[in-house]
Amino acid sequence: MGLLVAWGLDVSVGLVTRTDARVELVARVRARRIELEEVIFARIRDGDLSIAGGEDSEYVAGLRTAVSAAVEHGLNGIELGEEGGHATPPEVVAQAHRAARAGVSVDTVLRRYVLGSTLLGDFLMQEADSDDFVGQGTMLREALSAQAAVLDRLMTAITDEYTGELERSGRSPGRRRAEMVQRLLAGGRGESTELGYDLAGRHLGVIATGVGAAEALSSVARELGCALLCVGRGEHTAWGWFGRRGLDAGEVERTLEAAEAGDVAIAVGEAGVGVEGWRLTHRQAQAALRVALHDRRRLTRYADVALLAAVLHDEALSASIVNIYLSPLGDRQNGGAVLRDTLRAYLAAERNASSAASALGVTRHTVENRLRTIEEKLGQRLRIRQAELEVALRLEELGG
Repeated sequence: MGLLVAWGLDVSVGLVTRTDARVELVARVRARRIELEEVIFARIRDGDLSIAGGEDSEYVAGLRTAVSAAVEHGLNGIELGEEGGHATPPEVVAQAHRAARAGVSVDTVLRRYVLGSTLLGDFLMQEADSDDFVGQGTMLREALSAQAAVLDRLMTAITDEYTGELERSGRSPGRRRAEMVQRLLAGGRGESTELGYDLAGRHLGVIATGVGAAEALSSVARELGCALLCVGRGEHTAWGWFGRRGLDAGEVERTLEAAEAGDVAIAVGEAGVGVEGWRLTHRQAQAALRVALHDRRRLTRYADVALLAAVLHDEALSASIVNIYLSPLGDRQNGGAVLRDTLRAYLAAERNASSAASALGVTRHTVENRLRTIEEKLGQRLRIRQAELEVALRLEELGG
């Protein structure tokens, strides 16, 4: 207290104690952030909130980023009291805009944040009840009150951003076309004349992300000499369909490599015919986008990543595959990195030990010894688990 007075601060001992306890409480919950976020997403997946927006890969990826930012926003607001928790995280704002464009209701958006806030409150109370935590009942009430205030401000900001995005989209000339495309993708009917695109023909679905996404698709379409149906999905995302007989993803890839498309990345489905083919190729592009959002290659083709994309759609399954097929090899500090690199080189060389040895700069005998070690640790032969191992290695590379 004497030190505080010497600093010229008029603060009571009780207030300082409660503030320190609140800071410690937040630190305890922050140390469990990964666990908290996994609980939030498990509840979203298992409940009625899991469906909305699930077909839009960019929206799904943005949801995790937004919830993570909202959790940290809430913790800051609790820690700082009235001084913090006012500026809405940009990740949350961006996700509110995506929700409006993806047709996710504002009620669903808000319910997801309320769910996250409720679970955050549960974690706060768990830590406050810990035997080794020296806090006060008054402090916990203050923390929960600050959390409620942060949530109230956040929900107001989200509603405003969501409504504003709807209004901006409503004034856009492409809004009617985007709505028609959404209805068609959902199984509704539409006329080719209204879209200016032949739905009965052959299609290749693409999704472009990056600055100038729509312009990049237009440029590629001109080079290919094909029809283009393109709808904007925000400032840096566009959904598109190329229409031309005989067109395939390989031709799009070659054209993209030659085009000046800046940093735009494109996810591509496989060719389809008619309205059903038009829907399917878009779903394939969405699946390829799940991989592209983790691994920013210039072009990601569904045929090249179909199995990986299917696994990425289920986070629990992704974690299980890595755990089953890579965890037995050990972590990177005890030789696991060497075994993983050897396995990756061996599979890339189509199970040719000599080629793998050349790529690694070691002898064939060394590679064969490492492969035997891998089989012993896994308890199974590599040749019968090649697909699973390749997926597990890619998941680990993508942070999956």
